[in-house]
Amino acid sequence: MEIPTFFMDNTFNITDITLSGYVEMNKYRYLCFFIMFAVYVLIICGNSAIVYIICSHKDLHKPMYVFIAALLLNCFTYSTTVYPKLLIDFLSEEQIISYSACLLQFFMFYSAGGSEFLLLAAMAYDRYVSICKPLRYAAIMTKRIVTALLILAWTIPPLHFSVLTILNAEAKICKFDINGIFCNNTMYKIYCLSSRSVTVLGIVALVDLVILPMLFTVFTYANIFLISYKSCKEFRKKAAETCFPHLLVLFSFSCLVLYDVIIARVDSHIPKIAGLLMTLQAILYHPLLNPFIYGLKMKEISKHLKRYLFRPCFDFFISYL
Repeated sequence: MEIPTFFMDNTFNITDITLSGYVEMNKYRYLCFFIMFAVYVLIICGNSAIVYIICSHKDLHKPMYVFIAALLLNCFTYSTTVYPKLLIDFLSEEQIISYSACLLQFFMFYSAGGSEFLLLAAMAYDRYVSICKPLRYAAIMTKRIVTALLILAWTIPPLHFSVLTILNAEAKICKFDINGIFCNNTMYKIYCLSSRSVTVLGIVALVDLVILPMLFTVFTYANIFLISYKSCKEFRKKAAETCFPHLLVLFSFSCLVLYDVIIARVDSHIPKIAGLLMTLQAILYHPLLNPFIYGLKMKEISKHLKRYLFRPCFDFFISYL
């Protein structure tokens, strides 16, 4: 849909952008809302519960658990960037978003995504030092190092995407509808021309925030398993128990990124219902599965979690008897 030429001189004259990725769902509007609301509540409660357990128990105040808490907080931020607006749109007659809010959502969504990969890389390094250099672990993974890694993970992605967002804000717009349900890479199709500087910065962000951290993470875990393979059975068991949850999260988030790339590339060639389902999968599984992965697979967290879950029932029966 074309916009009048006087809008093209100043993109901030555009007040609303239509999110056209939603299908006709008048009959199932409230069902979709309650399902996604339930998922969002589970995401908030699950991630918050694990973070609370880590913060409230001194035996979990270790680098590995600090990184897990940071990852879950980042996951909470990632979900909150999308879900509130998504829930509003399910109940609205028209699915629209202001251009400034769209840019903010784009910035927050990809900044949180970039931080996720950097945090996973930091966790891989922590596991490598813990398993392969246990005698030097306390000297290497100090509070200062852990704090520095967290600061880098939460500042480098926003710096990358702040520049991209500013360039997008200054670009000329020829369309005011996005073939999606939120502002991700599909928003680039609303601009009149593709900017070379935006393309270059996008590639740099992809390399710095996705490819290099992923390669580092995979290489680090491969090195851990190679060393553990040459060691005793007990050592291999310990390595598998501590690394397997992190690898599951890496795989889950990599699938999310893959979905996001596929949606941006083929959105005009697939049915709208298929595009909607693919987008929902990209924002559904990862933030929902993280608390379950760490709550069930990490022994120390699982122990405290079971105590919180079963203690009220136990106290009830004791008081009743």
